[in-house]
Amino acid sequence: MQDFEKTVSFLKTWGPFQRRILFLLCLTAIPSGYNLLCVIFLLATPPHHCHIPAHSNLTPEWTQAIIPVQQVLGQPERSSCNRYELELVQNLSAHGIRPSPETLHNMSTPSSTPASFLWSLNQEGCKDGWTYSTEHYISTIVTEFNLVCSDQWKQPLTSLVYILGGLCGCFVSGQISDRIGRKPVLFGGIALLSIFSIAVAFAPSWPVCVALFFMLGLGQITTYVTAFVMGSELLIGWARVLFSNLCLPLFYVGSTLLLPGTAYLVTNWRHLSLVLAIPGIACIPLWWAIPESPRWLVSNGRLREAERVLRSAAVQNRVEAPDIIFPSANVEKAPSQESDSHSFFDLLRTKKIRNITILLWLIWFCVNASYFGLSFNMSSLSGNPFLNYCLLTIVELPAYFAGWLTTRCLPRRLSLIGFNLLGALALLLIQITLHSKPMVALFLVLVGRFGVLATIGVLYTITSEMSPTVIRNTMLSSCATFSRVGFSVSPYLLQLAVLSEFLPWIIVGGLSLLSVVLCLFLPETFRQPMPDTIQQLTYTARSVC
Repeated sequence: MQDFEKTVSFLKTWGPFQRRILFLLCLTAIPSGYNLLCVIFLLATPPHHCHIPAHSNLTPEWTQAIIPVQQVLGQPERSSCNRYELELVQNLSAHGIRPSPETLHNMSTPSSTPASFLWSLNQEGCKDGWTYSTEHYISTIVTEFNLVCSDQWKQPLTSLVYILGGLCGCFVSGQISDRIGRKPVLFGGIALLSIFSIAVAFAPSWPVCVALFFMLGLGQITTYVTAFVMGSELLIGWARVLFSNLCLPLFYVGSTLLLPGTAYLVTNWRHLSLVLAIPGIACIPLWWAIPESPRWLVSNGRLREAERVLRSAAVQNRVEAPDIIFPSANVEKAPSQESDSHSFFDLLRTKKIRNITILLWLIWFCVNASYFGLSFNMSSLSGNPFLNYCLLTIVELPAYFAGWLTTRCLPRRLSLIGFNLLGALALLLIQITLHSKPMVALFLVLVGRFGVLATIGVLYTITSEMSPTVIRNTMLSSCATFSRVGFSVSPYLLQLAVLSEFLPWIIVGGLSLLSVVLCLFLPETFRQPMPDTIQQLTYTARSVC
């Protein structure tokens, strides 16, 4: 197969066609980003306590006092899962025995007066259900199906199923995309998000919700990865770098920031789930505006379709396409140069691609475990947690911008190692200043997050550039699968703080440092043509290494 980028050079790097493709593909990332954090709001747990039936005939004092007070982190707090025995309290209320004022107004300690015997009363579970605060949410999945107290384990299980859906989506969608095309998988993922967001809104029970969340997870990461691959194949040169390192991530991050505002306005979880489907539905007309990747068409021998796409692009860019874009000799050889079908096992078939694949898997795992571990460890920092969260979100913008600048001008491997090393050193230094200098610690966390985020941006680019067209989506999807594995284990890093408060930071920084070492063994792809076949990958990697 001839060099595809030289073949399409008549289109130039930037023109109306490229601008339109860049913008439209960025729009397709909005449904994915918008749904990324949906479990946080759909599964939110408001403050709650045992419900006291209206027909209980309790005095106002006993209605307040029937909920026991317990110490949580040194502060008095009403119990969420227990109450004093209702029958006993009804008898006390009926006989005119009142709870002591000291018990009601000084909840931190039991009263010493004779009337104060609440602390000796037997307790029972919430036999009549729960009363939930409606300060922030009118209803959530947790409040509707009572996923609290003895059923609290169902909350993290639902989130885990959502993550597992993402894992399966990453693993399966890449192979399907390399087999049937980028466009059907991209819009199929968007359709999954929309259809099952609507279905969640009508879920009659928690088990149905779990099954639907799995399907939501299937579509969530699939759309972003496939849009990234399509942009990498439809654009060339600096336009591809602009798309993959700056524009697409910014649209994705921007859409994730829309969800908290939406959840603030739409406080009913069923209505919120319906709103989550709107961006995907709005993307349906883009099917007729976004073409299939001509690079994928060529790699699969569908040259006539690829020519139609390229000639249409030439008309939009007002340039003249050559009479013959793909010479007849290549037309005959293209289908036979590669097997008609490719699978996940092609990533491990030859020694060279196997080594590169395993390196990428490990790097994606380490970097994403560091990223999410850093996010989960935010609670150990001093200062206002909301301000800290805002700062961590804002730092994403310069991180992606820096990643875009470096990939334009510097070798990929150098950029990857530089940002990775910056993040690793910052995270390892946090333990020195965590308590003695909290502002310095916060600054180091921001620097660490900046380095890790810029690393992720460059990592997407280098992975796409060193992957052959015939298995590019499979490679990226498999790497995204390992990133999800890193995401899955990262919450448990926080639990290691029981051994040492510095241990989570040491592990997060150590994983970043390990990925720096692994990056040294990757081939360089800067200003190298993207391979279309596995043979080209082997030759390119061998000549650079």
